[in-house]
Amino acid sequence: MQPINVGVVGLGYWGPNLARNFAAIPTCTLKWCCDESEANREKWASSFPSARFTADLEDLLDDPELDAVVLATPVPTHGPLAERVLQAGKHCYVEKPLAYTVEDAERAVAAAKRADRILMVGHLLVYHPGVEKLKEIADSGELGDIHYIYSQRLNLGQLRTDENALWSLGAHDVSVILHLAGAGPTYLEARGEAYMRQGVEDVVFAFMRFDSGIAAHLHLSWLDPHKTRAFTVVGSKRMATFDDMELERKVTVYDKGFDEKAESYGEYITRSGDIRSPRIANKEPLRIECEHFVDSIRNGTKPRSDGEAGLRVVRVLAGLQESLKANAR
Repeated sequence: MQPINVGVVGLGYWGPNLARNFAAIPTCTLKWCCDESEANREKWASSFPSARFTADLEDLLDDPELDAVVLATPVPTHGPLAERVLQAGKHCYVEKPLAYTVEDAERAVAAAKRADRILMVGHLLVYHPGVEKLKEIADSGELGDIHYIYSQRLNLGQLRTDENALWSLGAHDVSVILHLAGAGPTYLEARGEAYMRQGVEDVVFAFMRFDSGIAAHLHLSWLDPHKTRAFTVVGSKRMATFDDMELERKVTVYDKGFDEKAESYGEYITRSGDIRSPRIANKEPLRIECEHFVDSIRNGTKPRSDGEAGLRVVRVLAGLQESLKANAR
């Protein structure tokens, strides 16, 4: 079995994690590492001694033996660079979000179709075993009809100047909510505030409504005393949560809800029954995601977070951004 040759572009915050995982996959070879910063190249050269280091993306695109390029570059470059990689005939993995505009995302998806190459977006949480279990529980009917979903992604985190909390944090939660809902929303609304840097919202509250009747709410903030990474799904029969900050009980199902009284019509009593936490596989989600990309290339199969899925997320983010702007002070 010939290994899949991969090159990683961007060795800042997240790129080295991707390089580490691709280098560790037996069916994959990390052949190139690319970054404009000489300091970054020197910093990571010893960690990946078998890879070639360069400052020029063209070195990767001109390599006939390179199968795929992994992009971990600043968000505004995602769409244009993905399009460039695909036009060169390489498979492409791009970190979330796929692009900063709907138009750039559409061009990247179109480029993948023309080149007949795989485009995969790094929506990490849809590969998390806990989110997979939550999706499995919701789809099984155990929770009944899904009424609403809400997420919280909070921290006293890094202040950014190039993107607000919606684009920095919301791509994760929007991808999971679309994954759980199984469809796109028909109504979007967002409100936010920029307390630390003018024009850059550090707290965002977003609302989505779906044709199925599901409603969803997102609370995104890097100005908060709590570090929270959680989703709650409320159904007609039961309720379930995914809490990524929990070490063991990441997914919990609550037998809670309202039961109609048998002896009367239109009256309900609350039910508070058993609580269970199913076992979740203890495997790094990023490794699962990277292996999924390699397997998709080898088998010619559609990735779970393909270009179309990434485009749907960008469309939602763009719609929420429009509402955010319209509702600004």
